[in-house]
Amino acid sequence: MIGLLFVLGLCPILWLIVALTLLKWPTWKAACGSMIVAFLLALFVWKLPVMETSTAALEGFLMALWPIVVVIVAAVFTYNLTVRTGAMELIKQMMTSVTSDKRLLVLLVAWCFGGFMEGMAGFGTAIAIPAGMLVGLGFPALFSCLVCLIANGVPTPFGSIGIPTVTLANLVGLENTYLSFTETLQLAPFMILCPFLIVMVAGKGVKALKGIWPIVLMSGVAFVFPQIAIAYFVGAELAVVVGSVCSMAVTILMSLKKKPDPAYQMDIQKGASLTLKKALVAWSPFICIFILLLSTSKLLPPVNSYLSQFASNVIVYSGENPNTLTFTWINTAGVWIFLSAIIGGLIQKANWNDFKTVFIATLKQMTPTILTMCFVLACAKIMAYSGMISSISEFAILVTGAFYPFIAPWLGALGCFVTGSGTSSGVLFGAVQMNAAEALHLNPYWIVALNSLGVGAGKMLSPQSIAIALSAVDGNGQDSKLLSMILPYGAAFLIIMSILAYVGTLFFGQL
Repeated sequence: MIGLLFVLGLCPILWLIVALTLLKWPTWKAACGSMIVAFLLALFVWKLPVMETSTAALEGFLMALWPIVVVIVAAVFTYNLTVRTGAMELIKQMMTSVTSDKRLLVLLVAWCFGGFMEGMAGFGTAIAIPAGMLVGLGFPALFSCLVCLIANGVPTPFGSIGIPTVTLANLVGLENTYLSFTETLQLAPFMILCPFLIVMVAGKGVKALKGIWPIVLMSGVAFVFPQIAIAYFVGAELAVVVGSVCSMAVTILMSLKKKPDPAYQMDIQKGASLTLKKALVAWSPFICIFILLLSTSKLLPPVNSYLSQFASNVIVYSGENPNTLTFTWINTAGVWIFLSAIIGGLIQKANWNDFKTVFIATLKQMTPTILTMCFVLACAKIMAYSGMISSISEFAILVTGAFYPFIAPWLGALGCFVTGSGTSSGVLFGAVQMNAAEALHLNPYWIVALNSLGVGAGKMLSPQSIAIALSAVDGNGQDSKLLSMILPYGAAFLIIMSILAYVGTLFFGQL
């Protein structure tokens, strides 16, 4: 019976896989189907009454809309506005004027700038924009996609102002900062490894590290340690943003002092000279985001505690043991990002028509993502309240026992591979990981964080990531070729992650 309930409990997720991979449905349609499957199973198999099932779905919708959708729309709106005002072109020009050494250029654009775009906007921008920049500099299209996919995996749990980790923490009832800290510790070895892989791919082998390996090492170290500090003291929201900015600064400073190796030198046309004022204007929305999020975080308790009073607590689910939803109306990342976009846009001389046009275009652009988030979270809430998640967890623990931590990253990777989203992966499997941690008497922070660890591998291999990368370089139709190129990296990451997960549990995962 437990095996049958396990299979039935997986049906909403299995439907998602079938709809996306075989039927080629858009993600929002597939997610809607998953929600309907979960709704029917909850009613007829797990015997959850109609009212309870409906309010479970409603809780998922509300949780998706605030704060997740607000942050997503605000982040992409900020990026789109900087494109409209021309500021993004200036930022790109700054990135590519540092060095003519192609190894360091790829590192700066794919790793440093790509990490920054993931932290600020996410949702494909961190793959598409750097890949397009590299092709514009004269790099081959598939190569540009490959290095950007490698670079984009491990920052994903903190993308779009930390939404995947914030959502996961809220869903399973864990504290944001400590979960962010644990995730960063697990991801740290891979974040130091990624710059080396990127440079080796750029220079076709280990020999490419000759003469620049200290820069490559510091590019990873300067990303990881600031991220660890921000995750521990502030939370997920600014972890990758600060890490990428520090990595960018260190990599630029060290690259400026390094004479390009003739074997790797590129002929790059220099743009018009940039003044400090132009640079500050171009970066102004992102500087504002950084200042506002930092100044309203727990680093400044008086401000944080004062703003936290502007919140509403609501119980939506009508059944037993309901969760309390907290709607924070002012001190939430989406509000500060919107405000920063407006301030930055005004500094960049955007007019009312620019704001209106960009906002409407952003809403149209993000509508499928908004629907996906709503349907996936509704599905997850139905699965959690009905008992489907418990059935999946029970069977997984029964089969794997003490070896469960070894497969935990595979669940995160599967969720991200199927949906293309670190947030959706956490929503689909976060509760499974939490239940497993409780049943095995393991540290819930360590086990739940393993889901995000697997996301780092799943994001590289996701068909959606591959499609986004190819669309940015006009390489449509080469999906299978790019998948064969990225597959060894994603598979190796996942195997190493599983070993780290199991061994790490022995030392850090015990209660």
